[in-house]
Amino acid sequence: MAAEQEQQQFYLLLGNLLSPDNTVRKQAEETYETIPGQSKITFLLQAIRNAAAAEEARQMAAVLLRRLLSSAFEEVYPALSPDVQTAIKSELLLIIQMETQSSMRKKICDIVAELARNLIDEDGNNQWPEGLKFLFDSVSSQNVGLREAALHIFWNFPGIFGNQQQHYLEVIKRMLVQCMQDQEHPTVRMLSARAAAAFVLANEHNLPLLKHFADLLPGILQVRNHTEGVLSLSPIIVFILYLVPQMLAMMVDLEEDEDWANADELEDDDFDSNAVAGESALDRMACGLGGKLVLPMIKEHIMQMLQNRKMLFQHPRVRYAACNAVGQMATDFAPGFQKKFHEKVIAALLQTMEDQGNQRVQAHAAAALINFTEDCPKSLLIPYLDNLVKHLHSTMVIKLQELIQKGTKLVLEQVVTSIASVADTAEEKFVPYYDLFMPSLKHIVENAVQKELRLLRGKTIECISLIGLAVGKEKWPKGQLKFSDTWISYMISAWARMCKILGKEFQQYLPVVMGPLMKTASIKPEVALLDTQDMENMSDDDGWEFVNLGDQQSFGIKTAGLEEKATACQMLVCYAKELKEGFVEYTEQVVKLMVPLLKFYFHDDILFTAESMPLLLDCARVRGPEYLSQMWHFMCDALIKAIGTEPDSDVLSEIMHSFAKCIEVMGDGCLNNEHFEELGGILKGKLEEHFKNQELRQVKRQDEDYDEQVEESLQDEDDSDVYILTKVSDILHSIFSSYQEKVLLWFEQLLPLIVNLICPHRPWPDRQWGLCIFDDIVEHCSPSSFKYAEYFLRPMLQSICDNSPEVRQAAAYGVGVMAQFGGESYRPFCTEALPLLVRVIQSPDAKTKENVNATENCISAVGKIMKFKPDCVNVEEVLPHWLSWLPLHEDKEEAVHTFSYLCDLIESNNPIVLGHNNSNLPRIFSIIADGEIHEAIKHEDPCTKRLANVVRQVQTSGGLWTECISQLNADQQAAIQELLNSA
Repeated sequence: MAAEQEQQQFYLLLGNLLSPDNTVRKQAEETYETIPGQSKITFLLQAIRNAAAAEEARQMAAVLLRRLLSSAFEEVYPALSPDVQTAIKSELLLIIQMETQSSMRKKICDIVAELARNLIDEDGNNQWPEGLKFLFDSVSSQNVGLREAALHIFWNFPGIFGNQQQHYLEVIKRMLVQCMQDQEHPTVRMLSARAAAAFVLANEHNLPLLKHFADLLPGILQVRNHTEGVLSLSPIIVFILYLVPQMLAMMVDLEEDEDWANADELEDDDFDSNAVAGESALDRMACGLGGKLVLPMIKEHIMQMLQNRKMLFQHPRVRYAACNAVGQMATDFAPGFQKKFHEKVIAALLQTMEDQGNQRVQAHAAAALINFTEDCPKSLLIPYLDNLVKHLHSTMVIKLQELIQKGTKLVLEQVVTSIASVADTAEEKFVPYYDLFMPSLKHIVENAVQKELRLLRGKTIECISLIGLAVGKEKWPKGQLKFSDTWISYMISAWARMCKILGKEFQQYLPVVMGPLMKTASIKPEVALLDTQDMENMSDDDGWEFVNLGDQQSFGIKTAGLEEKATACQMLVCYAKELKEGFVEYTEQVVKLMVPLLKFYFHDDILFTAESMPLLLDCARVRGPEYLSQMWHFMCDALIKAIGTEPDSDVLSEIMHSFAKCIEVMGDGCLNNEHFEELGGILKGKLEEHFKNQELRQVKRQDEDYDEQVEESLQDEDDSDVYILTKVSDILHSIFSSYQEKVLLWFEQLLPLIVNLICPHRPWPDRQWGLCIFDDIVEHCSPSSFKYAEYFLRPMLQSICDNSPEVRQAAAYGVGVMAQFGGESYRPFCTEALPLLVRVIQSPDAKTKENVNATENCISAVGKIMKFKPDCVNVEEVLPHWLSWLPLHEDKEEAVHTFSYLCDLIESNNPIVLGHNNSNLPRIFSIIADGEIHEAIKHEDPCTKRLANVVRQVQTSGGLWTECISQLNADQQAAIQELLNSA
C-alpha cells in the first residue's frame, strides 16, 4: 500500500511539473530533485507503462527518464542490480509494442535510443543484443507502428550497431531501401530518409561506406520536401567554390614597400586595399558557413600557394603573418596549445626574434611570445627560463643601443612586455634574473622622457612593477626609482603593484603619487539630458553612451577619460586598504572626491566607489571618533540617496551592501531621525516593487508569445530582484545588530511586507530572506522580539523540513538563536523544533553538497537548545547522537558554536561525553582533528585555546594519549600537532 501511495504522490508531482503556475512548478522541480536516481527510474517507468494515467503526465515521465539516462547514466544505471537492469530493458521494448499513441511511442523510442547509446562500451560492443534483435524484427513487421519505432530509434542513434556495423552493412542498406520504397506509408518513407541521412553523416569520414550508400541519395531527395531549395542552393555553393581562390588571391595582393619590414610606427591597415577586403570576405564566409565546411575549400589552394616554400618563407610579410597566427592560436587554444607545442613554438619565436634585419618581424615574434607565455602553465615555462632570459636580455641590450643611436623603439616596446610576461608567469623563479634586467629598465624609465617614447616608458613601468610583484619585497631595494616625472599619471596601475610589494614602506612615496592620482580621479565626465532626436544625432559621436529614461528622453555620458578616472580611484582605495593609518591624512580629500561619484552609477566602473566607503571609514577611525563622525557625515546622505534611485541592479546592490557595512563600522547612533524616515520609505518601496515585479512576470508567463527565451529573460529579472532583496536583508541586519530593540517601532512599517515574504506560496528565495530578517530580530532584539511571534514562529517551524535547503538553513538558524537569545517565551517552541531538526539531520541525503549547510545549521541548533535551554530537552538522550554528528565542516560560524559547547561539556567532565574511563576521548580527538583539517577551528577564536588545553591534559596521561593518537590517521595526527602549535 505504501508503494501505491508513493506512486500516486509521484503522479501529483508530474502534474505539478506541468503547472502553468511558476511557483507550483518550481516547488515540484525542487521536490523531484530530492528523489534518489534509482527511485526515479522505478516511478517514471511505472508512470509510462500506466495507460490509464493522464497522457500529459506519461509524456512528461518519458521526457524525464530520457533526461535522467542522458545526464546521470553513470551515477544511476550501473548501481542497479543486473536483474533490475534486464527488467528495465525488457519493459521498454514491451511498452513500445503495447503503445497505441504515436507521439508517446516516439518518446519511448527516444529513451531506448538513449539507453542503447550508453550501452555501447569503449570497445564498441553493444551490451544490449535484445535491442538489436528488436530493431531487426520491428523493421520487418507488418505493424506500421513498429516499423516507425525501429526507424525512429535508428535515426536517433545511428551508431547502435557498434563494432558490428560492418557485419550488418548490407542488412542496414536493404532495410533502409525497403522502407524508403513503402508507397503506402509516407511516415515510414520519411523516417527511413531521415535515418539514412543520419547514418551517412555519422560515417562521413568512411569513404567506402559513403560510396556504397550513394545510390540511396535519389530516394532521400524524393522523400524530402526541401529538394527544390537544396537544388537552388547548389549554384550558390558552386559560386562559393569559385570565390575562394579569388579571395585568397586578393589577400596576397600587397604592394611592395621597401620600408615596411623596418617601420618604427605601426600604421592602421588600409581598409580599402584588396588584401584587407579579401581577408574580411573570407572571415565572413567562414563565420557564416562554419570552419568545417570552409577549410576543405581553401586547403587545396593554400597548399598550391605554399609550393615555392623556400623563397616564400624568406619574405618578411609571410613570417610576420606566421607570428600572428602563432600568437592567435596561443590565445585561442590555451593552455592545450602550450602543452602540445611548447618546444617548437618557443624555439621558433626566439629564433625569429634574432632577425635584426626585419624589425617588424622581430617585434611580432616578441608579441607572439607574450601571447604564448601569458597562458602558459608555469611548470612548462621553467625549463626554458634560462634560454628565454638569455635571448630577451641580448635583444633588449641591442635594441636599447639602437634607441640611443637611431631612436627606434618598436621592438624594444614588445621585448619589455615579453620580459614582464615571462616574469609574471615564472614568479619566484625569476629572482635570479632580477639584477640582470633592472639596470636597463631603470635606464629607460629615467631617460626615455620624450613624448614619442611615452608608450615605451609606460610598458617599462608596467614591466618593473610585474617583476617586483614576481620576485617580492626582499629583492626590491629601497629607493629603486625616483618618482619624480609626469609619467606617473600614465601607468598609475603600476603603483598598486608596488604598494603591494613594499607594504607600509610605500607610504614615503604618497606625497609624490597622490597629486597625479587625485588629478586623474577628479576628471569630470561630460553628461547631457537629451531627447530621442538629439541622441540619434549624437550616436555616431565617439565616446557617448546613453540610457533611456522614458518619455522620449535619454541620459548621456561621455566615457572618454572615465577608464583612467576609474583606475585612479581604484588605486586610492588600494592605498587605503594597504596602508590604513599611513593613509589617514588623505582620507577627507578622497572621501570628498568619491562621494559625488555615487551619482554616476550609470557607469559600471564606479562600482568600486561604494566598495571603498567602509575602507575609508576604517582609515578615519585611526584619527579618532570626531574625525570618523565627520567622514561619515560626508557619506551617509549620499549613500541613502543613491539607494533610493533606480540604477543598474548590480550597482544598486553594491551600494546597499556598502551602506550596511558602514552602519556596522559606525554602530548605534549613526543614523538620525531624518535618515531613518528616508531609509524606511526607500526599503518599503524596494519590497513593494519586488512583489509587483513578480506579479508582472507571472502575467508575462501567460502571454501567447511566452517561450523558453522569454522565460530565460524573466529568470534573469527574478535573479536581479532577489539580489536586491538580499541587500535589503543586509541593511536590516546591520541596523538590528547596531540598534537592537530600539529600532523595532521603525521596523513595523516594513513588517507586513516581511510577513508576506514568508507565506508558504512564495518562491523559496523570498521565504529564505524573510526568515533571515526574523532571525536577526530574534537574535538582536530579544526578548522584545516575541511580540511578533504570531507572524513568524509557525512558518519558521514549518520551514525546518522545507524542500528548499536554503529555507531549511534559515529556519534552523532561527531556532538556534531562539534558544540562545530568545528568553523564556520561546521555550516550548524549542521543544517542538527538536524532533523536526533531528528528522532533517538523519535523512539519507543530509550530507550531500546541496543539503550539508542546512543540515549543519540543524546540528548547531540542537547543540544550542541543549546548551541554552537544557530543560526543554532530554540532554542525556540527545547528547550521544549530537556527538556522532560532529564535526561541522562547511558552516564555519556554526562550527565554532559546536566546538565551544563541546569544550563546555569536556571541561565539566560530562560523563556521557567522556564515556566510561574516558573511553570516548579517541573519538573526541578525531572530531577535533577533523575540525582542524577542514579549517572549522578558527585560530583567533578563544575556543582554539580551550581545545588545545583538552589535548594537552591528555598528553600528560601517558597511556591514554598513546591510545588516542594511535587511532588517528597521519593527517589527523598532523592536525592535532598544528592545533597545539597555533594555541
